[in-house]
Amino acid sequence: MINYISTRDPECKVTSSKAILSGQAPDGGLYIPEDLEDIKCDYHDILSDDFRSMAKSVWNIFFPDYGSAKIDELVEKSYEGKFSSPAVTPVVSVGDSYVLELYHGPTSAFKDVALSALPNLLTSAREMNDFTDEIMILTATSGDTGSAALCGFGGVPGTRIVVFYPYGGVSETQRLQMVTAPGENASACAIRGNFDDAQTSVKALFREIPHPVSGVSLSSANSINIGRLVPQIVYYFSAYSQLLSSGRINDGDKVDYIVPTGNFGDIMAGYFALRMGLPVGRLICASNRNDVLTEFLETGRYNRKREFHKTTSPSMDILVSSNLERLLYYVCGAEHTREYMKALNETGEYQITESELAEIRSTFTGVCASDDEGATAIRSVFESEHYLMDTHTSIAWACKGKLEASGSAASVVLSTASPYKFSRAVLEALGEEVMESDEANMNKVHEVTGAVIPEGLAGIFSREIRGKDVIEIAEMKDYVISKSK
Repeated sequence: MINYISTRDPECKVTSSKAILSGQAPDGGLYIPEDLEDIKCDYHDILSDDFRSMAKSVWNIFFPDYGSAKIDELVEKSYEGKFSSPAVTPVVSVGDSYVLELYHGPTSAFKDVALSALPNLLTSAREMNDFTDEIMILTATSGDTGSAALCGFGGVPGTRIVVFYPYGGVSETQRLQMVTAPGENASACAIRGNFDDAQTSVKALFREIPHPVSGVSLSSANSINIGRLVPQIVYYFSAYSQLLSSGRINDGDKVDYIVPTGNFGDIMAGYFALRMGLPVGRLICASNRNDVLTEFLETGRYNRKREFHKTTSPSMDILVSSNLERLLYYVCGAEHTREYMKALNETGEYQITESELAEIRSTFTGVCASDDEGATAIRSVFESEHYLMDTHTSIAWACKGKLEASGSAASVVLSTASPYKFSRAVLEALGEEVMESDEANMNKVHEVTGAVIPEGLAGIFSREIRGKDVIEIAEMKDYVISKSK
């Protein structure tokens, strides 16, 4: 049986279902498997032509207290009929590289893979632990998590969800996806601040008001919740399986993954896949102009005391990468992790040791690219391959172009969102005239490129706007309490 421990205190131990139920450890740390030896397996036992079969195998390793029968039920419930691609996360060839398309779910972003699953994992954990409180999901979003969480938890019995997003810090399409989301138990609220402000405040609320009112307990749908992170591991196995079955690689060949990331969750899932035994070469952390992770992976210094840039890849506009704490524990241990997180909170920076940095750099590489470089990637790839990328995927593609060959058999770019979520920036990158509204821009992208508009995005402009609240950061606590009554 796998124990889950806090990154800041290994004596804080819970089962997987309790880790999912609470979202965050009481000391502010994140839950992780106590021993990485417990997740090691023969990767051949997981590889399959069917995504759901692979999900069942991975979930059974990480969530043993659920039992295999319950896992089978939850996986089927999570993925049946929700994704437009039979492969769920298909790999496509683009030039001499490969793109792992993660945006074929109901909200057209990679978060759907995990947030189609988390509500089912959470409600089952509630039953398993005789938990009678209603669960209020608090979520901070830089764009895509919010709509996927609202879609996943909307109408789920025994839950409520409040999503905080940065006012003016997401695309208009992302905003409309959130503020028009149905579900009487679901609320989206803008905050006057950036994603880091929202995320920091949400994490603090877990400690300050774990029970905002009697009979209501807080949990999280962000990737600080291990139940959000583990389902993302599956698509690394899926990518490898697809490359292997198509003859693009040989069994045992290592594959590099270029991951556009801000909060380090998507790439941390790749690290878990590696430690399970999947032949992973390099994990390349692709950042935009907010390059705090690039500096960290080059120097070992994490410094959030820098100018915050609003970019055309807003889901990566993050200066405090929560999931990095999980990696720090495995490399640096609990004592150093606790010290580093304390320093980050109090001074805005920390410096890991040379040996710790060397261990991290043995697997991870940090690269960054600008908006202009991302736009160039969108235009050049469309012109040469007739393949359309969104603004986050294009950052990863531009970063890939800056790397020397690693010797791995293949490289896979993780494509995290549909280009139609950022149609204005995509049109600009293609050198086309930008229209006044996102709806018009979306239609023009279709006219220019022929790319199909995802069904989940096509109708958002005619839906009723339900989420009209805009608040100050200092008002978040009172807002949560009011929504708990």
